[in-house]
Amino acid sequence: MSSNFDRHRRLRSSAAMRDLVRETVLHTDDLIYPIFVKEGKEAKTEVSSMPGVFQFPLHELAAEITELTKLGIKAIILFGLPDDKDDVGTGAYHDHGIVQEATRLVKKIAPDMLVIADTCLCEFTDHGHCGVIENGGVKNDASLELLKQTAVSQAKAGADIIAPSNMMDGFVQVIREGLDEAGYQDIPIMSYAVKYASAFYGPFRDAANSAPQFGDRKTYQMDPANRLEALREAKSDEREGADFLIVKPSLSYLDIIRDVRNQTNLPVVAYNVSGEYAMVKAASANGWIDEERIVMEMLTSMKRAGVSLIITYFAKDVALYLKGDA
Repeated sequence: MSSNFDRHRRLRSSAAMRDLVRETVLHTDDLIYPIFVKEGKEAKTEVSSMPGVFQFPLHELAAEITELTKLGIKAIILFGLPDDKDDVGTGAYHDHGIVQEATRLVKKIAPDMLVIADTCLCEFTDHGHCGVIENGGVKNDASLELLKQTAVSQAKAGADIIAPSNMMDGFVQVIREGLDEAGYQDIPIMSYAVKYASAFYGPFRDAANSAPQFGDRKTYQMDPANRLEALREAKSDEREGADFLIVKPSLSYLDIIRDVRNQTNLPVVAYNVSGEYAMVKAASANGWIDEERIVMEMLTSMKRAGVSLIITYFAKDVALYLKGDA
């Protein structure tokens, strides 16, 4: 038999050989864990559509942060659930809002934990939209001032990174100017630069109590059919002062992640969103998949596509997998 063909299998011949030539490796340092914090004294509540994910009151947050620290997870992103909401999302930028208080608590418990503050209004508005409503629509420029106030308040509380997720035009520039003017020139912005109007967000809206009370978010979040628009959005945010660029969601947008990676030298972040998490958990609960293998393959694909970091509800699971304790 002729042997004038390439022998690619030589580099797959054993586990040790495969480890030696592996191109993409997932580390615990790559992970950012989302945490939902709520006001009130009641016990933590599991999100029905996201098994293993909880809404934490402040008095139970310390135990969660301690667990994350032991697992080697070094970064979290905070989402707030206020008791009271109004039409302009006052709780988002109040100095004693739930995200601000949670930030202070985390920095007291674990000073080295990186706290990323999600900077948006939707969890704090009674209408569930990410900005100010006028005549039935979300007003871009009127919303920017409130988002700036929110970012400054979060930085003042001790947030290490500001992560604006609202998709208003000009939001990075206005927030950067606001942080600089307030003396927070060294606080980076992790922009939700490319955020699609996706059906994969459903469980998150259960977790954050943030579903729109009317209409949808398609006038400010992106059409899932569009690719070049993502590059325009990312380029604008980089020009306006972003330090990281998030692509959200991840699994159906790996091509977008690669496009953004090829366009920028900034760190690119994948948000492995709630629907992606819930589907895996549901299939695993039914015994249809090997959860560990699926999760590791999914997250590795995001790194292979070009991301530096992954925001994922699987962070604790992956930390355990990597330790060999799962």
